[in-house]
Amino acid sequence: MATDTSLPVLSPNDFASDQDVRWCPGCGDYSILAQMKKVLPTLGVPREKTVFVSGIGCSSRFPYYMNTYGIHSIHGRAPAVATGLKSSRPDLSVWVITGDGDGLSIGGNHLMHAIRRNLDINIVLFNNRIYGLTKGQYSPTSPLGKVTKSTPMGAIDNPLHPLSIAIGCEGTFVARSIDTNIKHLGMVLKRAAEHRGTSFIEVYQNCNVFNDGAFDYATDRETKADTTIELEHGKPLIFGKNRDKGIRLNGLNPEIVPLGKGVSEDDLLFHDERAPEPSLAYLLSRMSHPEFPEPIGVFRAVDKPMYDQLLNSQIAEARKARGEGDLQKLFTSGDTWRVE
Repeated sequence: MATDTSLPVLSPNDFASDQDVRWCPGCGDYSILAQMKKVLPTLGVPREKTVFVSGIGCSSRFPYYMNTYGIHSIHGRAPAVATGLKSSRPDLSVWVITGDGDGLSIGGNHLMHAIRRNLDINIVLFNNRIYGLTKGQYSPTSPLGKVTKSTPMGAIDNPLHPLSIAIGCEGTFVARSIDTNIKHLGMVLKRAAEHRGTSFIEVYQNCNVFNDGAFDYATDRETKADTTIELEHGKPLIFGKNRDKGIRLNGLNPEIVPLGKGVSEDDLLFHDERAPEPSLAYLLSRMSHPEFPEPIGVFRAVDKPMYDQLLNSQIAEARKARGEGDLQKLFTSGDTWRVE
């Protein structure tokens, strides 16, 4: 008798848990959750093979709202937990959900090493430039001068740039999107899921309670064409309501130039997300409003050896050469002491 072994066709509703979503009304997290639930059914990965790992913060409630396996871990340690999980269970699709506070403050060290190892996981960092769960303190991405409950005279810490960190760690897939740009966000999440190696996505996410409007320049219909630039592989960097401005390199520095006044598209910087050298991707990560339009899209997408794959290859090689290990024998070998 024939047996149907094909996977069931899943829908976004299949990935929605039975938990009430407890983010503030109007929070940008809802959009990211909705796009994630739309993308997952297109990947062909069963729910029981999908795991969301989070740390602490508003973003880290994410695993509760997905009808998959989930781990709500401790502050900043989601990348470390995900490393152990993916290394021991390479068959799983592992997502790390973190925020600018959770991932870049106490979790900065773990995040950096997960990216440099090129573990086959997906990291989504919600960036609202504030601590939301603890009620409005400044975060590692808050701009200089930001007045908050913990910086009443203005923040004096230089802010971190998440994409610059990821590219500096030789991230093999680095991208940015915006919570309200739902079609673009869905595209970026899907591409990240399909990438082999660590994918790192920064999502500009509005906290409408404690930092409302932080990204208005990038989301307002009247301004976003001039304040953002969508990266497309192999195409020149053109932006503006009338598509009449571009980015050109002047030596090692980018500059905005008008098109049509002695400047053609061929004079502009062309985006190459597959360039093995990350310098141009890093340059793009440094472009920020108001001096430049801020790039969104895929900054870098290259193939490199994956940590979990190499690790398990070494384990298999060691077992082949030396046989299965014996923990009890290991524990009682060599010099031992009895503590009375």
